[in-house]
Amino acid sequence: MTARKIIIDTDPGQDDAVAILLALASPEDLEVLGITCVAGNVPLELTTRNARIVCELAGFPQTKVFAGCDRPLGRNLVTAEHVHGKTGLDGPTLPEPTMPLQDGHAVDFLIDTLRREPAGSVTLCPLGPLTNIATALEKAPDIAPRIREIVLMGGAYFEVGNITPTAEFNIYVDPEAAKIVFGAGVPLVVLPLDCTHKALVTTPRNDAFRALGTRVGTAVAQMTDFFERFDLAKYGSEGAPLHDPCVTAYLIAPHLFSGRHINVEIETESTLCRGMTVADWWGVTDRAPNALFIGDLDADHFFALLTERLGRLS
Repeated sequence: MTARKIIIDTDPGQDDAVAILLALASPEDLEVLGITCVAGNVPLELTTRNARIVCELAGFPQTKVFAGCDRPLGRNLVTAEHVHGKTGLDGPTLPEPTMPLQDGHAVDFLIDTLRREPAGSVTLCPLGPLTNIATALEKAPDIAPRIREIVLMGGAYFEVGNITPTAEFNIYVDPEAAKIVFGAGVPLVVLPLDCTHKALVTTPRNDAFRALGTRVGTAVAQMTDFFERFDLAKYGSEGAPLHDPCVTAYLIAPHLFSGRHINVEIETESTLCRGMTVADWWGVTDRAPNALFIGDLDADHFFALLTERLGRLS
């Protein structure tokens, strides 16, 4: 089977880092055409730094990394250092990157790649705010029918919000961008908190990362050790959820996930509910379905896949 061509759009973030590592460790399944960075968990200067650190940690310094939008479409940037630490990759001590950023803007790379590659061959994988993707769709509407699929981490329904009572962080940071993406008519798969909160790094699962005995295994264990402190205090859960690797795992093993094809709209106007993903899970409206909204995953097999693939990275 030919590897699926993907572009990872990201704001690393420890869980973004694990998602990137999983993709780079899976060349038989995924061909990473490039990584586009956006401001989100931390400002753009740090997300571009962190993406390159992760590529070098994985042993893939040839990966193309591009800087994208440094702020939301029409709002001030909200960041999440309270979760990810001041660098976004707090936890392990990793060397500063030596690989360069690519020339050009991430949005132009997205547009140029989608126009160059055969229509329907490239999947976009947003792991952060959707500013880069929305900007590309607005700047070049002709790319929308050329996108195979957008598989993103964002939103919530039953789990409601993690940055406000009603909104998940990635959507909340730039709801106007999310509204554009969800309304673009592109096939869309959404990995919301309802799914990702079930991907918990318990102590045995983290011990398995550390037991790999590699730089990657140790670094991932230290990353999850760091941001676990926030989730334990907030949710009282038995570990930290690995949100973004659910995107990569879905592309590799979609049978591990289940959901419904439903309508999802983005709230942009309400003061109380800004950034809410209004998911018609029960089909109570006549709005046409526009997204496969994932509600569950097989956590044991998810972590078995993740651990096996991370073990490939020496």
